[in-house]
Amino acid sequence: MVESRLIGPVRVVGAGLLGTSVALGLRARGIDVILTDSSPTHVAIAADLGAGRPAQPGDAPQLIVVAVPPDVTATVVAAELAAFPDAIVTDVASVKAGILDELVEAGADVSRYIGSHPLAGRERGGPLAARADLFAGRPWVVAAHDEISYRRASAIDDLILDLGATLVEMTPDEHDRGVALISHVPQVIASIMARRFIDAPNAALGLAGQGVRDVTRVAASDPDLWVQILGANAAPVRDILLAYRDDLDRFIEALDDPSAPGARRRVAEELTGGNTGVARLPGKHGTDKRFTTVVVMVDDRPGQLARLLAEVGEIGVNLEDLRLEHSPGRQVGLAEIAVLPEAADRLTNELAERGWRIAG
Repeated sequence: MVESRLIGPVRVVGAGLLGTSVALGLRARGIDVILTDSSPTHVAIAADLGAGRPAQPGDAPQLIVVAVPPDVTATVVAAELAAFPDAIVTDVASVKAGILDELVEAGADVSRYIGSHPLAGRERGGPLAARADLFAGRPWVVAAHDEISYRRASAIDDLILDLGATLVEMTPDEHDRGVALISHVPQVIASIMARRFIDAPNAALGLAGQGVRDVTRVAASDPDLWVQILGANAAPVRDILLAYRDDLDRFIEALDDPSAPGARRRVAEELTGGNTGVARLPGKHGTDKRFTTVVVMVDDRPGQLARLLAEVGEIGVNLEDLRLEHSPGRQVGLAEIAVLPEAADRLTNELAERGWRIAG
């Protein structure tokens, strides 16, 4: 068992996906975790998973992690601060400025509160979807403010490092503008795009490949939760969507008459701008290094993907990323293996020599 930086106990309020994942990760380090939730069933499931124990009278937590829906986060944080006057309290909601403002207006002791936000999750929710390694390698924002000392806030740093996440310091406003751009607006765009499929002909949907699935993957997220998130971060999201609407208007105008002077140049500029933007996204280990993709055809039979990955390892090429796509109506899948450019030719040749079919 790896030694924890925290002393404990840690009280986790909300035994859903994030709360139970926090609890499982801390239990793996031997921390006494106290579980509480408005749903006794969620507490029972989380406890059965080994995430901790139900709350008991006399508990004196060192740290409290509030993992409840955004529209009740401030209320729950205020109640926890009042009930446990010696504890440091954080929350994991995906908006930060509004929660801090509500706490200040309510007269809560924010000298013991600092908001945080792990940028990790899954399409499914609830304790059964939780994982102890959910936060490993993921950014976890600490939204600092002037009312809490560095010494008190260090418990939050310890929590983040214990769970294997990467600590990122931002102000609440910086955080909310940042997640509007990289999380909240993409959710809106993906949902609006996927909504086009409702009345689409089945023949058209049958053409769907991995590209459209990538663009719309997050459209499967919980609408109730996203109504709360978007309502709490409405202003930054609205600003970005207005600019996005201007971008679309320029694109639409160019397509009104593609043969008009300058129309194709405008389309090319918009597409090239997309190339430039996506190149800025951090890649593996926080770098922006781009990789080459080798596409291998894999028969849809047990053990074939495992054999492919084992042989990539035998060849001595590091697999940087992996994506799978199934061909509709065919018993074959496409494994898109991302590798460093200088390794692509060797991997392609040696896999072909071993009998693998290389697409393209």
